[in-house]
Amino acid sequence: MPLECFAFDADDTLWHNERFFRLTHATFFDLLKDHADPDHLGARLLEAERRNLGTYGYGIKAFTLCMIETALEVTEGRAPGPVIAEIVAAGREMLSHPIDLLPGAREAVETAAARGRAVMVTKGDLLDQERKLAQSGLGDLFDHVEIVSEKDPAVYARVFGAAAARTLMVGDSMRSDILPALAAGAFAAHVPQGVPWAIEHAEAPENHPRFRRAADLSGFPTLVDELDEVT
Repeated sequence: MPLECFAFDADDTLWHNERFFRLTHATFFDLLKDHADPDHLGARLLEAERRNLGTYGYGIKAFTLCMIETALEVTEGRAPGPVIAEIVAAGREMLSHPIDLLPGAREAVETAAARGRAVMVTKGDLLDQERKLAQSGLGDLFDHVEIVSEKDPAVYARVFGAAAARTLMVGDSMRSDILPALAAGAFAAHVPQGVPWAIEHAEAPENHPRFRRAADLSGFPTLVDELDEVT
């Protein structure tokens, strides 16, 4: 029986996202270069992000708050007002960055919509994710969109429903897109994009029968054809 549901992550699967965080990291390091070296600042910022996930969640606003918190920590509460203002401005600029689709993204979603049910499953700040989806021009292609606070097997099981065994989840995060989708009974294709955020790192389930790899989304139609033969 062929696949009937095709689910896509959003950030760094359909459009660029992490590169804006990398650019803002550079700005943050420069602002605080007189107080700590980049490696130390990066480690402290990552620690703040891990610590605050349960409170701030994911996304640019959470990242901005973590930068402010880290700046206050490394300056022992003496971070100059202009530095804090620059951090806030950097976060605001991230919230207005243009949407740049990754190669093959539109064609992949169009293929999914033509062959079955197309779904987006993403996490992060609701307003920002809605903005990016609207600006991407892909919104009308999806039958359903889920913006959640966390991706786990229960979320995927709910979204995929009875069609889980005939669903393909596509994403760049092993931790959030691949492992929980497999646990929910779906197929999952990892499409890497640049250097992943350390918090999203997880080991690949190389021996899992439903795990696949793809260099980019241009091979999506071929991957679907191959999976249709084994479902």
